[in-house]
Amino acid sequence: MSPTYAAKTAVNWRASRDEIERTLSRYGASQFMTGWSDGGAMVAFSARGRQFRFVLPLPDRRERQFTHTPERDLERTPLQAEQAYEQGIRQRWRALALIIKAKLEAVEAGVSDFESEFLAHTILPSGRTVAEETLPSITRMYQGGEVRPLLEVTTGGQS
Repeated sequence: MSPTYAAKTAVNWRASRDEIERTLSRYGASQFMTGWSDGGAMVAFSARGRQFRFVLPLPDRRERQFTHTPERDLERTPLQAEQAYEQGIRQRWRALALIIKAKLEAVEAGVSDFESEFLAHTILPSGRTVAEETLPSITRMYQGGEVRPLLEVTTGGQS
């Protein structure tokens, strides 16, 4: 399944990165940093006495979705493949800008609190995020059947 949000955006990925920085600054971030390596980009910031990191997985330009057309599965020219790949990069940066802005707006509107919205991305003293530290354990619990059903039928009004 291909992403649909911002699938046809013309917004340059740098403009999306700059928008993220402006948004975070407007909501009180005191530091901002970005970086990239093969296969991913990163946005990090400090706010409310804590540090946060979002990792943005970037696609491999050799993926079939870039090298071939979706309609008839024909091989694209190198220029067409590069254009499709760049579109994929722009789409992912737009999605990251959206999620960060949505989290901050939810906090501002009182729908949620800052700590809950950004918990998974909080950088711990180890340098890893809360998600990196906890997701393997949560996965093991679910696989091992250690999690109670969301809805349980009970008798006597007690669960």
